[in-house]
Amino acid sequence: PCYRPDWASLDARPLPAWFDQAKVGVFVHWGVFSVPAWGSEWFWWHWQGEHRADYERFVQRQYPPDTTYADFAPRFTAHDFKPHEWAQLFQRAGARYVVLTTKHHEGFTNWGSPVSWNWNSVDTGPHRDLVGELGQALRESNLRYGLYHSLLEWFNPLYLADKESGFKTQNFVSEKTMPELYDLVLKYKPDLIWSDGDWEAPESYWNSTSFLAWLYNDSPVKDTVVVNDRWCNNCSCHHGGYYNCADKYQPGTLPAHKWEMCSSIDKLSWGYRSNMNIAELMDEASIIEELVQTVSFGGNYLLNVGPTKEGVIVPIFQERLLALGRWLDTNGEAIYESKPWRVQMENSTETVWYTSKGAVVYAIFLIWPRDNVLELSSPASSPATQVTMLGFAGTLKWQESPGKGLLITLPCTFPSPLLPQSGWTVKLEGVK
Repeated sequence: PCYRPDWASLDARPLPAWFDQAKVGVFVHWGVFSVPAWGSEWFWWHWQGEHRADYERFVQRQYPPDTTYADFAPRFTAHDFKPHEWAQLFQRAGARYVVLTTKHHEGFTNWGSPVSWNWNSVDTGPHRDLVGELGQALRESNLRYGLYHSLLEWFNPLYLADKESGFKTQNFVSEKTMPELYDLVLKYKPDLIWSDGDWEAPESYWNSTSFLAWLYNDSPVKDTVVVNDRWCNNCSCHHGGYYNCADKYQPGTLPAHKWEMCSSIDKLSWGYRSNMNIAELMDEASIIEELVQTVSFGGNYLLNVGPTKEGVIVPIFQERLLALGRWLDTNGEAIYESKPWRVQMENSTETVWYTSKGAVVYAIFLIWPRDNVLELSSPASSPATQVTMLGFAGTLKWQESPGKGLLITLPCTFPSPLLPQSGWTVKLEGVK
């Protein structure tokens, strides 16, 4: 079909199947904000947009007088950036796609954008095409590549002038935003475009629908590309491809539309903070719980790390990613390519969650029952019912529960001392 540049037409496009099947992605927030590495990736705005005292004190303490945000760019070196090691890590984490910030709201582009003169990673800082290098490494590892791109730039004079006009002029869109989006698609052929920075202006300003019509009709990725829902100030949760709705969004019930939950290992920031401490990071059990809940409700889980200015993903982030990967090595059958079941969670508790594949139902339980007996009230048994546990050889004994459902006798000890202490899966065949 030929898509028109209006939401009714664009929203009717079927979502390419790979995205729903993938389930697990890694988000990477990396830019000039990784240099101060303090507060969050909104450093420039908090410092010079809001003039927050704590940010002003930080710069006075750490940097010479008269330091500007532009002075941070040469220190964004990416000296230790090894894209193939990143790709290997993300693959071992169980990710099927990776989304990199090509440009955050600060406007610095991680590729040689022809409309971002001297404020990009080729002209200054790393002197490298970070977007291109990571893309090549991911493709060699058979991972899908997503590009995050911010529509707005906080301090770009063109954007500020358009804003001053009440968004009646569109100089920033025609000279900066759109040329960059077309350049990213034509140069890197992304599998996904993760748009952001949409909230201040309407669709009539951004021209998003024209870009998306081109993307779906004529671009080199027209049949495979997936986009999110942040394309104008009232798009979120309404228009676009799949829905993000809000950062760390959790619907609480099964949505009718494909969605994605983005979350960050560092609970306080998306970009790297040199002063983070362990209590501010998600532990392995919380990550697995978020993933399981998200997939049960039909969502994808996009877990964020912020590399250092040198391009290192710090060991604690690596450890969390690898723990997720080990869990998926055992339980991934219940996650990848799964669909929501008729019930998403056990009615009495939020510790048992369901997914399905065809006639097979998976019950993922987050807390090991004290008496080694797992009670499931939702599935109805049949003469053909068989129960197994992922990562454990042989079938499990079960009986009908006195009320309804199943009482499943679990192995007497945890299946393996190496398994994480959260999240095990029983596979139910021949249940309704």
